[in-house]
Formats: sequence, structure tokens, C-alpha cells
Amino acid sequence: MRRPEKERDVKSPKEQSLDKRILGMTQGRTRRLAELLLADSEVQALQDYANQVSIRRLGFNDHGPVHMRKVAINALVMASLLRDAGVRLSLEIEEAGDAEDSAAALLIAAMLHDVGMSVGRQNHELNSAILAAPVATRLLETSYPDEMQKRVILRSLTLECIEGHMATQRVHSLEAGLILIADGCDMEKGRSRIPMLLGNEPRAGDIHQYSAASIERVDIERGARLPIKISVEMTESVGFFQVEEVLLQKLAMSPAKGFVELEAQVRGEEPRRYLG
Repeated sequence: MRRPEKERDVKSPKEQSLDKRILGMTQGRTRRLAELLLADSEVQALQDYANQVSIRRLGFNDHGPVHMRKVAINALVMASLLRDAGVRLSLEIEEAGDAEDSAAALLIAAMLHDVGMSVGRQNHELNSAILAAPVATRLLETSYPDEMQKRVILRSLTLECIEGHMATQRVHSLEAGLILIADGCDMEKGRSRIPMLLGNEPRAGDIHQYSAASIERVDIERGARLPIKISVEMTESVGFFQVEEVLLQKLAMSPAKGFVELEAQVRGEEPRRYLG
């Protein structure tokens, strides 16, 4: 009988580097939540298997621990830029929480938004929410032990962020809007590297992989006119497909769209301005 595989107890250098960035971006209760989340063996197992199914079985790009950490960083960066510009997120506007609470929901949602890929691609955002709900409940019980109402609010917000990240249903909170954009911004060439190295036969949809392979950089920084500027640099014009068919579609559905400038360019050429 084949022995079951051992749980992975050593993270890749890339995951460790991203963990350090996340911890450096958080403080207080959100920092303690980040420590719990990044050390959670169930979260790691869900992320690992989601990636295995995505890449090995389905031939899609990275939907695992590295991607989910990058989405967390993107979301936290944008939340910080909005805060610096005096823009309050939905929890603050509704007087249901503060900026730290919003960061907590963003962090949990980003780290679990694609775990439904462990089931399959179709409706994976809904399967992600199903798999994430008990994990979010457990983590929030530790981080907010005496605040039942706050736990309910943050779990609900987390699930909105997860269910809405594919732009298949409308979201209404700025937090969920940030997860939409943060997910769309992870399109640099490294994300499509593994499936392309596997040498699978070309199939319908490979344009996503080839367009992503041309994306060199995606920078998120303070804008000149609006709080957030997203700049995409590519080596080939096929990369515009990724910008226009993925990122722009998610921006169109995001309540945070009005705070974002977006431009993209082939290296050495004039940029195309899409928003702002």
C-alpha cells in the first residue's frame, strides 16, 4: 500500500519572501492575524492542492500559495493608498469597523479566494467561499475572541470578497472591489511559467497564458490624479489582451474603479491610458 504523502512543512523561498512582505505591511491585531494565517497548515494544504489541480489537471496558470500571497499584497497596498488619500473603506463608512478590520478581511479573503480551484474551475469562486467559511470562522474566533458581532461582519465581508473576485456577480463594498483588482493585477509572466514549461498541447484559452507571458511588470503606486495608479509593462503587444480582457473587465465591476488610474505599454513605446 502506498503511504500517504506528508504535509508540506517547508515553504518555497518565494513564499517565504512574500510572507515577510505581508508581515511588514501589517501591524497590531492584523499582524497577529497574518501570523496565524501564514502559519496555518489547513490554509497551506488548500492552497497547495488548488495549485496542483489548476496546473497539473486543468492546465491553467498559478492559483496557489504564491498567487494568493501576491493578491494579498496587492490588496493591502491599494487599501493603504486609499487610506493615505483620505478615502475610507466600506466598514468605516458604515461604522461597522475600522481600517484594521478591513485589512483583516482583505487578508483572509486574498489568502483563500482561489482554494475552490481544488474542486475545479467552474464556479470555483463559490467553492472557495464554501471551503473558506469554516477557516475564516476559526481564524476570526482567535483574533476577535470577545467580539461576536465583529466576527460575523468580517466573515460576511470576507465571503463577499471571495465570491466576487471573478466579476461574475456584482459586489458592493470597496473591500471586495479591491480584491477584484488585486486578483487581476497578478498577471506577470511568472504566473504562466509552469504550465507553459509542461509543454501541454495548445488548446482554446491559451491566449491567456501567452499574453501573460509577455507581461514584465505590474506596478501599483500613488497616482498623479487619483489615489491608485496601475502601470503594466510588456514585451509584446499580445499583453494588451491580458489587460483588456482580464484586468479591465474586473475594474469595470469594481466599486473602487473611480479611484484608479490604469495605463499599459509595450516597452519602449508610448503607454495606452485606459482609466484616470
